[in-house]
Amino acid sequence: MKIDFRSDTVTKPTAGMLDAMMSAKVGDDVFGEDPTVNALEEKLAKIFDMEAALFF
Repeated sequence: MKIDFRSDTVTKPTAGMLDAMMSAKVGDDVFGEDPTVNALEEKLAKIFDMEAALFF
């Protein structure tokens, strides 16, 4: 098996990857509207027993 790590523009997404991209919940993380980023920040805050966390 040959694996090419040059770039994400070289590899082709699978049908499952495309489906995940098309069905992903998105929003503007700068304005706190991205549900995935918000969930990650909440999870990190709980892991580190903090009131809030910041992902950047």
